[in-house]
Amino acid sequence: MSVSLDHARDLDRQDPLAGFKRRFALPEGVLYLDGNSLGAQPVAAREAVGETLDQWRDELIKGWNQGWFDAPERLGDRLAPVIGAADGEVVITDNITLNLFKLLGYITGRCGDGRRVVLSEGGNFPTDGYIAQGFCRVSGHAHRFLPEDGELAEHLEGVAVVVLSQVHYRTGRLRDMVATTRLVHAHGAEVIWDLAHSAGALPVDLNGSGVRYAVGCTYKYLNGGPGAPAFLYVRRDHQDGGWQPLSGWHGHAAPFAFEPDYAPAGDITRFRTGTHSALAYRALEASLAMWAEVDMQALRDKSLAMSELFRECLADLLDAHGIEDITPAPAARGSQVSLVDTESGYAIVQALIARGVIGDYREPGLMRFGFTPLYLSFEDVWQAARHFREVVESGAYREPRFQVRAAVT
Repeated sequence: MSVSLDHARDLDRQDPLAGFKRRFALPEGVLYLDGNSLGAQPVAAREAVGETLDQWRDELIKGWNQGWFDAPERLGDRLAPVIGAADGEVVITDNITLNLFKLLGYITGRCGDGRRVVLSEGGNFPTDGYIAQGFCRVSGHAHRFLPEDGELAEHLEGVAVVVLSQVHYRTGRLRDMVATTRLVHAHGAEVIWDLAHSAGALPVDLNGSGVRYAVGCTYKYLNGGPGAPAFLYVRRDHQDGGWQPLSGWHGHAAPFAFEPDYAPAGDITRFRTGTHSALAYRALEASLAMWAEVDMQALRDKSLAMSELFRECLADLLDAHGIEDITPAPAARGSQVSLVDTESGYAIVQALIARGVIGDYREPGLMRFGFTPLYLSFEDVWQAARHFREVVESGAYREPRFQVRAAVT
């Protein structure tokens, strides 16, 4: 390879984030480049969940008055600095799909100017479009897709809400949040930002960018665990503007008054629905406590340096074997490298996994490699590139066992 192992090790010696790696429970012999799909387990998560199991055993239902019930708001305040929000503007609740539905209903319920269109991002992760379509079927709004190569300004006529990802899940393209938010607002519409591939991957400044609404998940770069609860952000001055359509009892102004009619809470709590898992929240809390120590600019610098190291190690190989690198330039990317081989991409990823190098695959032909600075070293990245080179050059991926498709890819 054009980059030496000694160079990678030298970068590790200079890394201000190197100490975080020992705070994750990583399997021996595994190079994990799939934190953009599911983050690794923080060591503290096991103890935290164990403590909550003990609390459940010993305290039983009393646990709800000992930190369980207010976890959605408390953890939201812990997360807020990571995404550039203030206390009282983030709630940890449900999942991205449900939170999008809530915000679509809440925002369109506030619109009094006849706008009847919800605009989704063409080529985006499909759940955002699916839930927008479902919302429009029951609300009477029209749904449209923004073409993948379309100019947003040309598609905003009559639009009430636009749903956009800050980082595109396939290419890793990073949208300009400030300019895009300003554009949408100037056309009289609102934008919901999906932060699934940016929260915990790079500095996010919701308040400074003029953002009013956002959603995101915590099981990717934030390491909350499989199925960890998502988050929802509403800027403080837009929190008391009506109902959200999933009007569950935990979002009531007085949930334990058990009143027959719904009255939404006057703050971010109105976006809660029903009973949540105390166990899941404790695992996430263990991770968020660690995130309070992270320098986000150092994280961003390391992320870009790792993705560039990976690409540099493979540049000649990709050209020689017809593998397309669709990763955007550093300033315009999230924290992943995206490579395309429509014929062999799946098999290459499976062959890498068999060697302990875990990336992921998305149809058609996309190989994604996520760079998670808290638990990856530069040597890890160099070694992963070495394995990639050996798999491709040897043709090992052509073995029949790597052609068999699993249910989850």
